[in-house]
Amino acid sequence: MDCSVINSLQSNLIVSCQSYPGEPMRDSRTMAQIAAAVVKGGASAVRLQGIKDIQLGRSLVGVPIIGLVKVGDEGVYITPTLADALRVVEAGADIVALDGTDRPRPDGLTLKETVKGIRAHSTALIMADCGCLADAVWSQEAGVDLVGTTLSGYTPARVMSHGPDYALIDELVETISLPVVAEGRIHTPDQAYEALKHGAFAVCVGTAITHPTTITSWFVAGLHRSAQSVESSVVQ
Repeated sequence: MDCSVINSLQSNLIVSCQSYPGEPMRDSRTMAQIAAAVVKGGASAVRLQGIKDIQLGRSLVGVPIIGLVKVGDEGVYITPTLADALRVVEAGADIVALDGTDRPRPDGLTLKETVKGIRAHSTALIMADCGCLADAVWSQEAGVDLVGTTLSGYTPARVMSHGPDYALIDELVETISLPVVAEGRIHTPDQAYEALKHGAFAVCVGTAITHPTTITSWFVAGLHRSAQSVESSVVQ
């Protein structure tokens, strides 16, 4: 294990630089440039999705890259197979992010077998994206290096919280010995700091920093609420 990479993340910010299919920013060069921009702002690592995004990001940033690929949008779709994981490593990722649940994988391998295969062909670290405590325990037993709360609310195991799932962070910190990365619905600096107070090793923020479509919608909704409030007071 490369402890220097893990140590560089402690109490720091990881920024997820991803966009969705069909969006104007769904361009690998754009994502790599965003990665470079957030590093300039102080991000200790970036999370990139897609082989080309990882390759271009590697050419622009010197911080650790957490790499993944998404195949489909149901079941195990985050770096779902060993072959996918090895492609992510070859593209330049320092850490491979993959699904940390015990759901069936497309190649028929278990998480433990996938981890073993990654270890046999690379020195990359492995981060398991988890949705509940059982996932994290399963992932630790499989031999991963870090776990994240990435899938909280996105699997049937746990109801989606309104904001960050601090309760899950608490459970993971109390139960497992691996570094816990808080990820998911962290929209403000105060929420990020609160995640550290709950024991998170590092914090990963995506949408609130790198997804202008969603950020814009938040402001538009806020203005509409304000306008409706003004109209209501005028009517009264």
